[in-house]
Amino acid sequence: MTVAIHVSGDAKTAVETHVPQLVRDLVASGITGLDPALWGPEAESEASKRLGWTEAVAISRPLVPRIHELREQLLAKGVNHFVLAGMGGSSLAPEVITRTAGVELTILDSTDPDQVRAAVSDRLETSALVVSSKSGSTLETDSQRRTYEHAFREAGIDPAERIVVVTDPGSPLEASAREAGYTVFNADPNVGGRYSALTAFGLVPSGLAGVDIDELLNEAEAIQLNLSADDDENFGLILGAAIGGTSPFRDKLGIVSDGTHIKGFADWAEQLIAESTGKDGKGILPVVLDVDSPELTEGLPDVQIVRLVDDANHHHLRERHPGEILISGSLGALMLTWEYAVAVAGRLIGINPFDQPDVESAKAAARGLLDQRPEAVAPAFVAEGVEVRGTDDVLAGVTTLEGAIAKLIELLPADGYIAVQAYVDRLELPQLAETRDALAAKSKRPVTFGWGPRFLHSTGQYHKGGPAIGVFLQITSVPREDLEIPDRPFTYGQLIQAQAAGDANVLHEHGRPVLRLNLTDSGAVDAVLNAVR
Repeated sequence: MTVAIHVSGDAKTAVETHVPQLVRDLVASGITGLDPALWGPEAESEASKRLGWTEAVAISRPLVPRIHELREQLLAKGVNHFVLAGMGGSSLAPEVITRTAGVELTILDSTDPDQVRAAVSDRLETSALVVSSKSGSTLETDSQRRTYEHAFREAGIDPAERIVVVTDPGSPLEASAREAGYTVFNADPNVGGRYSALTAFGLVPSGLAGVDIDELLNEAEAIQLNLSADDDENFGLILGAAIGGTSPFRDKLGIVSDGTHIKGFADWAEQLIAESTGKDGKGILPVVLDVDSPELTEGLPDVQIVRLVDDANHHHLRERHPGEILISGSLGALMLTWEYAVAVAGRLIGINPFDQPDVESAKAAARGLLDQRPEAVAPAFVAEGVEVRGTDDVLAGVTTLEGAIAKLIELLPADGYIAVQAYVDRLELPQLAETRDALAAKSKRPVTFGWGPRFLHSTGQYHKGGPAIGVFLQITSVPREDLEIPDRPFTYGQLIQAQAAGDANVLHEHGRPVLRLNLTDSGAVDAVLNAVR
């Protein structure tokens, strides 16, 4: 079998409680049969146009030979370096697919000027760019496309020979791309971005980079019969009940990769879960963990652990990890299983898993700041190269970095979480991810970590629409050198600062405490890490 799941403790009780009813309600066959009524009348309109992912294997098959043919054409011209410009669902699936396959794909999902410049300057002569945007109007992706077009022309390269576009039919990007002579792959419009792993959005960049995408679809196809069956052994129903049906509700899901061959799966699942369930003041908070993360030893009553392993049937693993969900399988099978499971969890929680009503708010706030260009808010104080800003509840009476961090933790509810949001060059400052474990150890609460601005297209929905129990640490930086965006009245540096400030404003409007730390020199990174520790 391509998937194996073992549940124990509260998760097992949830499965025993809910799966029989899900079977009686014909939920699995209903999802496969595209029944939009499964999530209630208010969700029906959106669900009616968002269930195409259940048919992704069949719909995507004809894409495979086209992708292979284009790859061979590009390789014949000496093009062997592939870059993906995409955000959220457009980048997270190709990232896990290519990393698991051991294939190189440069993911450009940032507006940090240093990171963009590094991507564009790396092997431009042998590079091709895949531009992925479902709406066709994603600001970050549009900016990256403009930058590559300019760079190709400056290098004497025709952009039409190097740019491939993935978008929904009828989008503004499709129209402009076809006019420019770019190769265009249309995705299924009946699939939302976070459910698009097995559609053109996941397959085109992965296949061009060299992944055996036919095998990936075979893996998903092998589990389809199980996932569509109204049966107690349906893995989608089991996993959905285990993560969405515990009582009292464990509303944080710690996702641990432990010895599995799949690389980066938790980051993909994080978006799928958070953006699908975090709304109406409800939701499941996914927390990406390592095998030695503090949350695994704290015994937090509101955290359910799911562990991705090489063999969930292994008796030794079951004995070592009581109370956890153990899951194993091939990548394609697991992707489809988790998509079903999150849809099932949404039904149990009582939300619409296919909309994202709060994602647009931060984007609108950023656009407003770019249009108005207000004067930057003066920092409350500057310490060791770090400009400190934040909401009044965080900064009241605070004069040091350590004091600001301590005050943020003090504002954490007993059932709350900390979200670290790093709007920086993640290739240059990967050590900032160390703040996650340090804050978890200090606060004794779950901590999430997201690279900005990509999380705005995923977990940002949960931050605003989910339970009001989060406190937020934003980290921004002054770039070494700013970068113009061709034919735009703002730079990348202005864009990423506006995205951070806009999101902070929206979080503040929702009553969330926010601490903003802006790094003004290279030594400021150590100052922040020391303050957090």
